[in-house]
Amino acid sequence: MSGGSELGAKVTRAFAVARNEGPRALAQRFARHAYERLDAASLVEPLLDDDIADSTRVDLPVPAERPSRSQPLRIGWLMVPPAAGSGGHTTLFRMIEAAEQAGHTCELYLYDRYGGDVKAHERIIRTWWPQIRAGVHDAAAGIPGLDACIASSWDTAHVLARRGTSPMQRLYFIQDFEPFFYPRGSMYELAEDSYRFGFRCIALGDMVAELLRSEVGITPDVTEFGCDTSVYRPLPGRERTGVVLYARPSVPRRGFWLARLALQRFHELHPDIEIHLYGSEVKDLRFPATQHGRLAPAELNELYNRSIAGLAMSFTNISLVAEEMLAAGTIPIVNDSLHSRADLVNEHVGWATPTPNGIAEALSAAVTRADRASAALAASRSVRQFGWAKAQADVVRVIEHEVYGS
Repeated sequence: MSGGSELGAKVTRAFAVARNEGPRALAQRFARHAYERLDAASLVEPLLDDDIADSTRVDLPVPAERPSRSQPLRIGWLMVPPAAGSGGHTTLFRMIEAAEQAGHTCELYLYDRYGGDVKAHERIIRTWWPQIRAGVHDAAAGIPGLDACIASSWDTAHVLARRGTSPMQRLYFIQDFEPFFYPRGSMYELAEDSYRFGFRCIALGDMVAELLRSEVGITPDVTEFGCDTSVYRPLPGRERTGVVLYARPSVPRRGFWLARLALQRFHELHPDIEIHLYGSEVKDLRFPATQHGRLAPAELNELYNRSIAGLAMSFTNISLVAEEMLAAGTIPIVNDSLHSRADLVNEHVGWATPTPNGIAEALSAAVTRADRASAALAASRSVRQFGWAKAQADVVRVIEHEVYGS
């Protein structure tokens, strides 16, 4: 085909896309083409090449002597910069808060592979987690003068192995089995290798702990999930009339595609029930929905108290959303799997076959039951009332044991 004919064919296809699918679809095609031509896929690699460690070569120094237990510790926490309201960071900051309350000095080290403004990241931390007193630093400037440093994700474990080279104890707070975030390939293997660096690993929940044993062959310390029942609770005088979804289209493990198809089917079955979305704004839905965007915890509890049921999708470790819904009296519909059930043992959960119709049917069953009011109350009462205190105590205990010794 000649150059002119090929160009003409491309223009014809472009007009066809614009006519049949709209200008947004055409813009998406152009963006995808540019993404492929410019090798933009490399931007999703969360580490610079020089920050990738290798478990076969990791040999890091530890202090020659242990400090006295009368001496407060200086503890570093290595993390990627948090987005406002990030659930994983919220859990991590609960552990940091507990270490500070135990009398230790904490320092945050942010690893931004793209060289972002640390001061801008700090403003987000101070706004969304104002209880944290720790200083905020750029991990690229070094990680010096600590008794211990805790990695909080697979990429920060690599950074700790590469940049945390002064004598210290090193730990790893693991909230999910992160190789599952990727197809089998480079990032899967690099994520899995992070568990072999010799750091003391603290697993959040039985699912993560069992996979670390079976897939990697290490034995972690284990703590359990909590739920902030001071925030997530039934509110008087609220009428439950809708259903709710935490929407994260850009995070595959949150199952948005399945959830969207399920809600489309649900709307066909129950056109009178309002559908609420929070989290990311979603365009081009084929059903009416009220979109709330990012919500603070108290605002989210208000939304839950107006919802009969909600979708709490997660295809790796269980989402915190499920137990927070329960605490607020909202029946969570969760994709059924052994991994999901490992840390969510509760008779009030609606377990769904992870297909569009399976999820829609489970949600339909929740909104059509005759005992909705008593079910909401029973669900709320089923949630443990000690919050995150046990996990916080466990994490502080493990850090202190690793640094002070027995």
